[in-house]
Parts: sequence; structure tokens; C-alpha cells
Amino acid sequence: MPVPFPITSPWLRWAVHLLLGLAIGHAVVMVTRLPGWCLPIPAIIWCLVAGWKRWGDPPPPRLRIRVIPWALVPLAFWGIYVYLASSFGQVDMGAVYFHLQAGISQHGGSERTIAAIIYTLAMVLILAGYTWLVRADYRWQRWDHWLAFVLLLGNPMFYSMGQRGAAVVTDPGTWLDRRYVDPVILKAPQRPPNLLLIYLESLERTYSDTARFGDAYADLAALEPQAVVFDNVRQIDNTGWTMAGMIASQCGTPLMPAGLLHDSQFDPLHHVVPGVDCLGDLLARLGYRQTFMGGASTEFAGKGLFYTDHAYQRVLGREQLVERLDDSRYLNSWGLYDDSLYEMAVDEIRRLDRQQGPWNMTLLNLSAHAPAGYPSQACEAEQGVHDGVDILYAVKCSGWLTRRLLEQLEDEQLLDNTLVVIASDHLTMRVSAWDQLIQTPRTNTLMMMGNALTPARISTQATTMDTLPTLLEAMGFTIDWHRAGLGVSLFSGEPTLAEQVGLEALNGYMREETALQERLWEGLAPAYRTSGQPDAPPEAPHQP
Repeated sequence: MPVPFPITSPWLRWAVHLLLGLAIGHAVVMVTRLPGWCLPIPAIIWCLVAGWKRWGDPPPPRLRIRVIPWALVPLAFWGIYVYLASSFGQVDMGAVYFHLQAGISQHGGSERTIAAIIYTLAMVLILAGYTWLVRADYRWQRWDHWLAFVLLLGNPMFYSMGQRGAAVVTDPGTWLDRRYVDPVILKAPQRPPNLLLIYLESLERTYSDTARFGDAYADLAALEPQAVVFDNVRQIDNTGWTMAGMIASQCGTPLMPAGLLHDSQFDPLHHVVPGVDCLGDLLARLGYRQTFMGGASTEFAGKGLFYTDHAYQRVLGREQLVERLDDSRYLNSWGLYDDSLYEMAVDEIRRLDRQQGPWNMTLLNLSAHAPAGYPSQACEAEQGVHDGVDILYAVKCSGWLTRRLLEQLEDEQLLDNTLVVIASDHLTMRVSAWDQLIQTPRTNTLMMMGNALTPARISTQATTMDTLPTLLEAMGFTIDWHRAGLGVSLFSGEPTLAEQVGLEALNGYMREETALQERLWEGLAPAYRTSGQPDAPPEAPHQP
């Protein structure tokens, strides 16, 4: 009885080539800045070359060997990398390492889980197709081990790990640590102001370009005339996810994962960056009462540990807040919607304001979380029904809810003697507007208002590490050298590290650095440091 779909079938051969071609096209688009419509081009090129070279034609009988291709494992690792690139836009391996150690069991985003299942099934087909090609064509048997070598060498995951490992073994880096300044408040105003710090998930300032994004940023733009606006806050490595963004802005350092610094590196973390003082530590010493509130779980990625470790008395997330909902079913896959969160935040600020002494309320919302956002029902009256894809709808919803929150607090006089800081935690990951976002250099949202600040626009090239000293000076505190951590106050006129050496050089130093990593996780004082004063920047930028 004939086999209905024999191994030498032309239909099977072309099905395999089409599958592999589409996989190559998808990978090229995901790991580059090419727009999505370019995906068919590599697939067509692959199929044309495959037809010209007759790849997959039956080999001589003596060469038909059922080999296991060498390249299967490297291809699988490339599948992991492409999945990360398709999900997050830019793959930051620091984020991968940190989340594996800090814990991801309470993550939301069921869309990511579904995508991971689809990618896994697709990779099974791709690996099966490649195996067929190697077994059906003796030429690919000869090339297979070379392809495996090239795929391993070219995978950015292994390149990053290899470069980091080589730096640790051969020349441990100390450049960043030598420029670290311990955050110290030298003098405080007689009546320190309250602080309302609002992190807008993934809501970067790039969205303010009306030519590309319409009125998505309009409600935040409406706040700018009464604020100091910092319009050139860029992103460097190890600051591009939520925990890293909050640590960069509150501690003045990138979040360099703990890695192998702990003997129990495969166990969950019990502390987050315990070796440095952050915003919460500084304010606690001045008697501030501090609360963190966010709609997602505080157990995800060490969030609760970070705020508890750094002197926040109340850390409230999904687990603590869900019982306060009128409708316990009004949740998204991460946790509370922002209209619910903000309503509870107003109650918490009322509680803080009734007590004596200054307070610090830190909020983290969810509306614009990639890939499609989690807009609240409250926005439907203003914007209509969300289509489940358009991130600009979610961005506008986030800005509108935040503006409404501030108006309510202002009406209740809860913002008297209060500095309000509105900041994106990091640049967004891959969303429906991705092709438009990457057309120009991207910047984070950062604006400060209240506490007698004179509205202004500051365009100094900065990073989120400069937020901490800038925030402290906006509150009226005097700090050492206008600096805290690796950041420089953007009110001071002093050059930032981004201005001195550039973003690429900063990222290069980060890949080499071990001393700052030790400081973050162990609180070690390296033997080479003989004074509390940081080194001056080099005269010429380092070329990593």
C-alpha cells in the first residue's frame, strides 16, 4: 500500500521550505527594526534559493541516514530568543536573569502564556522540518554542524552571557562603582513636603508626538504647563522593566541581577538590592510615613521585598486590595484595574494626610501594560469600547485616569505642600504601535509639579537614574554634590553620565561591571576604594 505522503513528496518538500522560510522571516523582523510587512521577503528568498538548489531532493540511497541534526538545540535557543524579542521588543537578558531569581509565579498577562504555547508548537514543527531537510538532502548533512556553530555563536543570549563571564574572569569592572555617590540628605526644609510618586506603566513620552499617535498623550500634555517637564530621559540596559525602572529612579542605579553572588542563587531572593540606600530609606530617616500601592501582585519579581526592605510601612498589591473591591470579579490577569486602584489610593492619601508629619505615596498603575493594555471600564464613557488590541486607547485611558486623580486630590486639598512626580517606569515593550514608536529615539515620561516649582522644560540628556537626585532637590533637600547613586540632579546643570560618555558607552560599562553588582547585593566596599568621593569621569569616552 503506497504511503499517502511519502518522504520524497514534492508537496512535503515545499511545505517544509515554506515553514522554514516563514520562520526565518519572522525571526529577522523580530530581532531587527524592520516593519512587519517585511516578513515575507526572507521567506520568498529562501524558497527561491531552495527551488534553485533543489534542497530536499532525494539523495543517493547510500547517503539516506537518519541522523539527529546538530543544529536542533541551537535552533531551539534561537526560538527562545525570538519569542522574547516578539514579546518585549528589545531583549534585556538582565530582566530574564532577575525574574528567574526573584520569582514569576504571580505574573499576570495570560496573553504571554498563550503566545508561549503557540511559539512552542511552532518550534516543534520547525525542528521537525529542519530534521527532515537534513535527512533528505546529503548537502545539509555536511553543513549541519557548521550551522550549529554559527547559530550558537550568533545568538545574542550566549553573546551576552559570554561577554559578561569573560569580564568577570579577566577584568572585573569597577567604572560605575567608582562613580557611585551614596545618597545623603545634608539639609532638609523646615517643613518637608509630601510626595506623590505615580509610575505610569510603559507610558513613555514618545507617545506625545501627535503626528504619530494623535491625542493618546493629550491628558498628560495638559498637565505640562504647570509642571517641570524633563523631555530627554533615555533608557539604558538593566533599567527597562518595572522593577528595574523603579530601582533606577529610586536608588540611582541600574538593577544588575544578583546572579551568582549568592550561594543560594537558585533559591528565591529574600532581599532586593540591600546594599544601597534608596528613596524610601532616605525619607524614613526624616519621619515620612510611606505606602506603596499597585494593582498587580507584590510577590511578582520581588516588588514587595524591595519596598519592605527600603522602609515602606505599607505595601499593598492585588492580594491586599482585592477584598476591597465592590465586585471581586472586576479584575484583569494582572490584578486591579486603575479606576479601582486610584479610588483606593485616594482613601489611603486621606488616611496619611490626617496624621502628623510628611507622607510618601508611591503608585504603580497597569493601564498601558503591553501588549494591548488593560483599560478600565471608567474610560469607556470617554473613549468607547476597547478593541482589545489598540495600545493607544490604553495609553489615553491611563493619562485620563491620572489627570482625573490629580484633579480630585487637588479639589480635596490633599496636594497642599506636596510634590507630584509622574513617571513612566520604563519604555514600552512590543505593542500595536511598535513600528511607529521605533521611528525616532524614545524617551521616558518624567514631570514634577507642586512644592512651588516653577514650570519649565529641561532637555538635558538623562537616564532614569537621574530621577532620584532630581526628585530630592525638587523636594527642597540639599544633597551631596547634587548627586545620588549614579544620578545627577537635572536642576543643577551638572553633566549627567549620559552626557559625559553616551548611552552606548554606559551600556558597555554595565556589561563589564562587577563592583557595583557586589555593592547592590552584598553591600561590599571594594578594597580599591580609599575615599568616599567618586572618581571624575574619564577625559575620553570608553569604547566598549
